[in-house]
Amino acid sequence: MDLKDLMLRFAFCFCLLSVCTLPFTANAQEEGVWVNNIHAVKLHIQGDQLAYPVIRLHSADKLELHFDDLDADVKYYTYSFELFNADWTPAPVSQFDYMKGFSMVRINTYRNASIALTPYTHYMASIPDQNTFPTRAGNYLLKVYLNGDVRKPVFSKHFLVVDHRLTVSGSILQPFNPAVFKTHQKVQFFVNAQPLRPTNVFQQIKVVILQNNRWDLAITGMQPTFNRQNILEYNTENEGLFPGQREWRWLNLMSLRLQTDRIDSGAYTNKGQTLFMKAEGERNALLYRYYRDANGMYRLANIENNNPYWQGDYATVWFRYFTPQGKAYSNQDLYVYGELTNYQLNDAAKMQFNEEKGYYECPLFLKQGYYDYIYLTRDRKTGVVSSLVTEGNAWETENDYTILVYYRPLGGRSDELVGITRVNALSNRPGFNIRDGQRNQ
Repeated sequence: MDLKDLMLRFAFCFCLLSVCTLPFTANAQEEGVWVNNIHAVKLHIQGDQLAYPVIRLHSADKLELHFDDLDADVKYYTYSFELFNADWTPAPVSQFDYMKGFSMVRINTYRNASIALTPYTHYMASIPDQNTFPTRAGNYLLKVYLNGDVRKPVFSKHFLVVDHRLTVSGSILQPFNPAVFKTHQKVQFFVNAQPLRPTNVFQQIKVVILQNNRWDLAITGMQPTFNRQNILEYNTENEGLFPGQREWRWLNLMSLRLQTDRIDSGAYTNKGQTLFMKAEGERNALLYRYYRDANGMYRLANIENNNPYWQGDYATVWFRYFTPQGKAYSNQDLYVYGELTNYQLNDAAKMQFNEEKGYYECPLFLKQGYYDYIYLTRDRKTGVVSSLVTEGNAWETENDYTILVYYRPLGGRSDELVGITRVNALSNRPGFNIRDGQRNQ
C-alpha cells in the first residue's frame, strides 16, 4: 500500500469517526423536525403509509422516506442512522459495528410539485440503501442533514431492526382493579426465550410496550411474573396498564375545496387555501362510541387520485377548541397532538386562547390527506401531559399495542431487538370483527 492510499483510508476513517462523535443538535434520541421549511415527513414500510417502520435483519425489507421542502429548490440532503439501546440511550459501539457501507447517503430522488398551488420539492428515498445497511438488530434513529453537515440537522425519525430469535404472544384484557376497571386496558403476554437460553432473564431480557406507536407512553422495566424454563409470563394486575383514551378525532383533507364534515368555512386565493374547522370541545363526559380510526397517524391522499406525494396541495387549517365555561384552562397549556405534529408538544402545535371569541385556536399547515389527532394539556408547573380532561378514557377503546423484546448477550454492549408482536385491543373481543374494523351485527 503506497502513501497516497494510506492517506485516503485515514481520511475516510476520520470522517466516519467525526459523524459518530459529533453531537446531534437536538436531543440524541428524539424524533422531530428541526427546521420550518420541512413538512409532511413520513417513514414507513414500503407501500403502507400506516405501518410502523420495522424491518427484519439481513432481509430485503424496505422503508420509504418522504418529505417536502417548501423552499421549492434543490438542496443537498443526506442521511445517516445511529444505534440505540432499548431505553433510547446511545449504544456505546462504533458505527463500524452496526453499519456496513457509507456513513452518509445522499438523497438523490426528488421532484418539484405539480398542479399544487403551494410550491415545494418532494424528496424520497428507499432505506436501507444498497450501499448502506444496518448489521445489528435494535433501535435506530434516522438523521437527515443539510449538505452532509452534522451541525445542520433537518429532522430525525425512529425505526426498528428486528432479528426474530424468540416468539411473543399477548392479549388485551379489562383490569380487575375497580379503580381502573372502566378506564384502562391491561397488556398480558408471554415470551418464549428458550432459543436464547439466557443465563439471567432479569438482566438480559428487556420488554417495552407501546400504545399506538407512541414512545412517550411506553411501559418499560417490567419483570416476568413467572419463569417456566425460560418461558416468561408477564401478568400482574398493576403493571402493563394503559389509559384507554378514546378513538382519535379525525380530519378529512382529501379535498380542499369540497368541504368535509369537520370544516366550517374556507378562504381561497390563487396562492393557497385557508380552512376553518368547526369548534369542538371536551369528550371526557361523553359515552364511549366506537368508530374506525388510524390511531393517531395520517395518510397522504386526495380524491382526485393524483400522486399524493408531489401533486397534493397544502392548506392552512385552523383548529378551534372551546371549554365549557368559555375560559382558558388554569395553569394548563393546550396542544394539538398526533403524527401530524410529529408527536411533539411544540410551539407550532400550541393553541392560543382567543378572549374575544372565547375558544382556543391554532393554525397548522397540512398537506392533503386523512388525519387523526387529539388534544392534550400540559401543566405549566409540573410538566405533566394528560388527555384526561380533553378526551377522557374508556376501556372499550380500540388501540394497537406493540410488544418489543430485547436481549443483551453476556458481555454485549447493546440491546438487540429479538422479538416483536402486535395486538389489537378488539382482538377476540365478542361482538367485534377486527379484520374489518367493524362491530358484528
